[in-house]
Amino acid sequence: MTTAGTPTPGDGPLHGVRVVELAGIGPGPFAAMLLADLGADVVRVDRPGGPGLAIDPAFDVTNRNKRSIVVDLKAPDGPARVLDLAERADILIEGYRPGVAERLGIGPEDCHARNPRLVYGRMTGWGQAGPLAQRAGHDIAYIALTGTLGLIGRPDEPPAVPANLLGDYAGGSLYLGVGVLAALHHARATGTGQVVDAAIVDGTAHLSAMIHGMLAAGGWQDRRAANLLDGGCPYYGTYETADGGYMAVGALEGKFYAEFLRLLGLDDLAPARKDWTRWGELRERIAAAFKSRSRAEWTAVFADTDACVAPVLSLREAPAHPHLAARGTFTDHGGITQPAPAPRFSATPTAVRTGPARPGADTAEVARDWGLPAPPTDDPDDPDAPDDLGDPDDLVTDGG
Repeated sequence: MTTAGTPTPGDGPLHGVRVVELAGIGPGPFAAMLLADLGADVVRVDRPGGPGLAIDPAFDVTNRNKRSIVVDLKAPDGPARVLDLAERADILIEGYRPGVAERLGIGPEDCHARNPRLVYGRMTGWGQAGPLAQRAGHDIAYIALTGTLGLIGRPDEPPAVPANLLGDYAGGSLYLGVGVLAALHHARATGTGQVVDAAIVDGTAHLSAMIHGMLAAGGWQDRRAANLLDGGCPYYGTYETADGGYMAVGALEGKFYAEFLRLLGLDDLAPARKDWTRWGELRERIAAAFKSRSRAEWTAVFADTDACVAPVLSLREAPAHPHLAARGTFTDHGGITQPAPAPRFSATPTAVRTGPARPGADTAEVARDWGLPAPPTDDPDDPDAPDDLGDPDDLVTDGG
């Protein structure tokens, strides 16, 4: 088993692509992890003492499949060392507030002067321009303004918070990943790099494209739990079981709905599927039925059927589900159970090759492999160097 600090083998379709990640928190590291999972050689430029999650770096799986060096960006030689990396890279990712990279001397113009082919990926919440561009923020504020947070939850309760999956990772990381790979394709075809402005507000809004179309067509009501896919429909939602568990129901199509009712013993409610005036009755009868048995019992009832019903599992339960276990959707590496890389490739398979990169652990190896000047012996790559986090308003961001 390989460990953090060793060069990664040539697995994945992005083998040979070099990525520089300027350390941050939230969507930037996740986007860089995605590229690393796909085989890119990702070098994370950490700062002395941080940033990072408030956990032991050994458990921060968003830093798996990467290597790390430590650079004090405010030291006299700090920017030059980043530019040395940028000169040799295909992609650079940063998540600072607009203007911070420029003030540090590592902005797009500085990097493109050294490497015109470089794809410069910028991850923020509000974007590089606009009235809120300089404001701090987190996932919940970004998705609130896009209208997507207001979609989620019951109509008589506050909007439900979907962790930071919708904004940071779906609207942020994945759009940055698609953006830098599209720009890399262009750079390889033309020899010209560019800047990718990935804003969480843009990506999250883009995710709601279908719903905006339905809204314009009169097929979506602009309020929570009043529509087919937001919990308003009694056969698309969640129901509590006798033991306090939950079952998820998605029996939208007629034949699936019929199978669902048959297994619940509610065949008499077949006409209520398209009769909105009976949806209240339908919901109450379905809820009462699910409350009569445990989650495990209902899971057995709906197993091997096309009723589109599944148990709602916890994070610790999910890896043991027979389907996910058979597919290897989760994997164990270094004693940590974690999602396996996705998607899957027939010719260039991916894997968790190394555990989370430890800050500064790979300085010598990266210098050797990337042909970099040897770092000074008394520089901040020493893991015991004193902390210098800089200005957290500038450097520690969550796509802000």
